[in-house]
Amino acid sequence: MSQTTSAAAGAAVRPAARGSGAMDGARVAAAIALRDLRAVARARSQLYSSVLTPLMLLVFLGNGVSQGLEPSRLPAGDFTAYLVAGTVVMTSVFSSTFSSASYYRDRDSGFLRLLLSSPHDPRTVLLGKSLAALLIGAAQAFLVLAVAAPFVDFGWQHGMAAGFGLALLTVVLLNLMLTGLAQALATRVHSMQGFHLVMNLALFPLLFFSGAFFPVDGLPAWMKVLAYVNPLTYAVDALQLATYATGSEGFIGYGVDFAVLAVLGAAVYALGFSRLPTLTWSGQ
Repeated sequence: MSQTTSAAAGAAVRPAARGSGAMDGARVAAAIALRDLRAVARARSQLYSSVLTPLMLLVFLGNGVSQGLEPSRLPAGDFTAYLVAGTVVMTSVFSSTFSSASYYRDRDSGFLRLLLSSPHDPRTVLLGKSLAALLIGAAQAFLVLAVAAPFVDFGWQHGMAAGFGLALLTVVLLNLMLTGLAQALATRVHSMQGFHLVMNLALFPLLFFSGAFFPVDGLPAWMKVLAYVNPLTYAVDALQLATYATGSEGFIGYGVDFAVLAVLGAAVYALGFSRLPTLTWSGQ
């Protein structure tokens, strides 16, 4: 372990030895989250790729399909506007996958072992790392929406301020669920390669059955079943309602959307906290 990492570890762990209780645990979790946030801020390539890739998809695919196919049957009347919700969800999926890789880096460098040897509950450490991933994912996804909004003809049926507020709530709940899922997998999958494989197999196919890139109404019955058991569908639905929808007809509704995301988020966090990490080297 480098001297820099050792110093950072000591700074995070030493205050833990002086106190106890929920307040002290919250300070430790916040310190761990801040460390991961700084690491991501230094990794500019990750920030650029996480934000620019969805925006390029929105620009090129959205405009290409809108101009070439004229999809007037879409609820938004324009494919670019329709695609915004999908790109925001895709940004969250990318970010939760990339940010959770810090768990494996810290484990292999020995930093995680040092944190877990402190007097604090190991769940405090896991909470700090997942809090950083939650903040990173929510910020990047909301940034994509904020950059796209001035160039897309949104309806904002609740007004722009309320629409952005509902979109932000959706993004936070979505990233809560995704980071909880990533944490639950990270404590059970030993290698980073295995983690990314499982995340890709579990999440990326779900994007195509969520209404992110095309409406689910015209799908065969068995695909509709897949869509409605897919948690990403409810995030896409809430974002579409918040941005371009002019009414609730044809949509699932905020009540169901938020309830599904919140319940699943709590469930996957409970699953993640139910098992402590195994401090093996990557691949062992």
